[in-house]
Amino acid sequence: MALVIARIIGTGNLRYGFLVVNLFLAWLPLVFAVLACESLRGGKRARWRFFGLSAAWLLFFPNAPYIFTDLIHLTSRHSPHFWVDMMLILSCAVTGLVLGFVSLYLMQSVVTQRFGRLAGWSFIAAVIGLSSFGIYLGRFLRFNSWDVVANPVKLYHGISAWAADPLANSTTFAFPALFATFLFIAYVMLYALTHLPQANQFAMTAEAEKLGRA
Repeated sequence: MALVIARIIGTGNLRYGFLVVNLFLAWLPLVFAVLACESLRGGKRARWRFFGLSAAWLLFFPNAPYIFTDLIHLTSRHSPHFWVDMMLILSCAVTGLVLGFVSLYLMQSVVTQRFGRLAGWSFIAAVIGLSSFGIYLGRFLRFNSWDVVANPVKLYHGISAWAADPLANSTTFAFPALFATFLFIAYVMLYALTHLPQANQFAMTAEAEKLGRA
């Protein structure tokens, strides 16, 4: 937000002020995920509060990686601040992506604990697929998370039109598929990196056991 404010002050216009709103929306999935996990603390059973918070998390999760699509604003007009603007958008996009992935990991942990590792990764694939389609709806059809409540009829017609002919053009199918691939690869990479210390510790423990037996 400091970078966005600095850009506004430095250029004298509010062109990228929308990034502040997008960052706020990117925080919401993490808030909902934390609250959902808190509702299960102490071995509590999943009740309406957990399911309500989980639904809110899933609804707002696409807002976290959505900021990457704001790179399209760099192509709308020539700007003398192109590189500054690109770094600004990417900084916000990476922040949103990490926020989203932290919330996704929390929800995956809940699923894994209750249903097993395979179910946890199946959950990841399903959420990423749905979210990529949600991002497509937001960027190309100009819907947002609020439309589920504020404008459900228009949202229904938009989804119905896509479902009637998902291969109507390359964008309607390729964008959700490619963005889902990007998100899945990025999540697996981050997941692997965060589990490296545990892997190293396990390897050191195994090596110590071998030396002890020798």
